[in-house]
Amino acid sequence: MRMKLNKSSQLALVSAATLAAAALITACGTLTTDFVFVTSSRAAGTNNYGEIDVFEINKESGFMRQIPTSPFPSGGRNPVAEAVSGDQDNLYVVNQDDNSIVQFAIGNDGKVYPQNTVNTPGIYPMAIAVNGTNLFVVDTYQPLPICSTADPCSGSIGVLPITIGSGSPPSDPPSSTSVANGDLAYWPLCLTGYTYSTTTSTWSCAGTEGDVIVPTAVNVLKSGAAVFVTAYDSTVSPNVGYVFGFTVGTGGALTPFPGLPHNMGVGSRSLGIRPSAIASDPTSTYVFVTDATNGIVVSYSVASGALTKISDTPSGNQPSAIVTDPVYPYLYVANAEDSTVTAYSMSNGALTNLGNYATGLQPVAIGIDPSTNHFLFTANFLGNGNVGSVSGFVLSPTAGTLINSEDSPFTSNAQPTAVAAIPHNTPATSK
Repeated sequence: MRMKLNKSSQLALVSAATLAAAALITACGTLTTDFVFVTSSRAAGTNNYGEIDVFEINKESGFMRQIPTSPFPSGGRNPVAEAVSGDQDNLYVVNQDDNSIVQFAIGNDGKVYPQNTVNTPGIYPMAIAVNGTNLFVVDTYQPLPICSTADPCSGSIGVLPITIGSGSPPSDPPSSTSVANGDLAYWPLCLTGYTYSTTTSTWSCAGTEGDVIVPTAVNVLKSGAAVFVTAYDSTVSPNVGYVFGFTVGTGGALTPFPGLPHNMGVGSRSLGIRPSAIASDPTSTYVFVTDATNGIVVSYSVASGALTKISDTPSGNQPSAIVTDPVYPYLYVANAEDSTVTAYSMSNGALTNLGNYATGLQPVAIGIDPSTNHFLFTANFLGNGNVGSVSGFVLSPTAGTLINSEDSPFTSNAQPTAVAAIPHNTPATSK
């Protein structure tokens, strides 16, 4: 049966519907606590450019949904890493196949707008970190004529200064010229240690580098005083993992830590074969490194320019990403092979397992919402068919445990690779 309405009844219904829609829009804006940026490496089109999915997190349920007009082009092929500027107004995306970093301004609705593109100092960038006015980028190979996938060489780290803008939203472009290391525009990852030339003001390898050192991740302390790079020696079997450390000086100038790189394989258990991810705590006192081969998290204290091992703690199989909570004493590891997240409590650098939680297939990146530190998310490389997924969790600030967010996991574009996030309404000039 079909009900007939008079004109006044129709107008009342239209008004009610309009008010409901307006309330829904207002609620969505009010209830959004964060914007999460997820890069995906596989996209349609002749150029196979990557994409950026932008999700908003509901502050009550943790539900994540893509904003209107998402996704956005990543500005290059095969985006593999991303980071957010300190003022939360800019997103930096690393496109590996183009040797480029694309800077995006972030609008008040989470939309991203490409501003500048710069090339990295080396070849095939694979990791990035930002602190203050410095952007640290790790390249798979040094920029030498002999370096290629057919004839690989060791990797390097470079520093790109960031100019803090004053517009609305402020544009914080990275410099197209990296901080000089004397005659070089980068710092090689030297297994043999470093030597300094007073003639050229260059840090270079102390001996002949016969082995190929493959970098895997980078982390800069919250204090900005030091930056660390994990890597492994690919020319020996089994591989041996290392942690390189550099102090960060004026203008982003790096100085290698004495006695580093730290050999992760030293010790009675011969652990430390393939480091895969690195994070530091909010106090800049501790550093945590995952080993994908052994399935462990290694804890280090950082003091006087040296790493001192505290302990190693089991994780799941093939840990791929790690994050520390900025406020609460918890640490989380994404395990790619198990499709899980392992939660830990932290106490003086030592870790205690709090449990494992299921994610989508093959999580490769992990993050915590920067607004409330109450939600956690992972980017899962393998999804159903031609899509990937993002898993969302509600984090207990008192226990460190996780429960699934409403309707998690959430669909993303295929083969997501990295995550970054900003608080909603935080940047004063643009939000």
